Amino acid sequence: MEPTALRPKPMPGQEPGGPRSGGPAPRRPHAARRRGRRLTTLLFGLLLGTVLLLAGVGLGTVGATVIGMSKLADLQRQASHAPQAPHAAHAPGGPAPAPPSASPSPTPPVRAGLGVEAMDAEKAGALVVGVHVPGPGYAAGLVRGDILLAVDHTRIDSAADLARAVSRARPGSEVTLTVRHRSGGYQQLTAVLGVVV
Repeated sequence: MEPTALRPKPMPGQEPGGPRSGGPAPRRPHAARRRGRRLTTLLFGLLLGTVLLLAGVGLGTVGATVIGMSKLADLQRQASHAPQAPHAAHAPGGPAPAPPSASPSPTPPVRAGLGVEAMDAEKAGALVVGVHVPGPGYAAGLVRGDILLAVDHTRIDSAADLARAVSRARPGSEVTLTVRHRSGGYQQLTAVLGVVV
């Protein structure tokens, strides 16, 4: 018997005489299509997400408008069902009473405000615990911790005294505030009172 040389079998997909493992890999035409599909799917997802987001914002706006309109309708309904002033009884045979005049609803009185929140101080005065920004007190230079001792020439012993003194003044008028700062120093500040609505 004669010795025979063993030859390796080719790998599946490789033909004898075809490209070997050292050469470039064959191109797969379906890979480009797959990349194109991924890009299309990504763009479609972004478009759909944007549409859903905008639709949600639109629905939220419509919902807020509807809720606001229903609250307005409730307020109008409550105003129309408010108790009316009693009318004089019509005596038989006498003259008929005049119909009620359509006068505008009374406007609440305009009150002055300092734009601060105060409480009773330990001794005399009103302790400022909050200053509204913007507001007349803030513009005058009041800070939290100040103690108001006088408004113009009216002595302030409590927070109620401060409220009464400010409510007696007209909105837009200037008042002089006597203040003791937290550091212990005294100062007179000028404030232009605002309107409380």
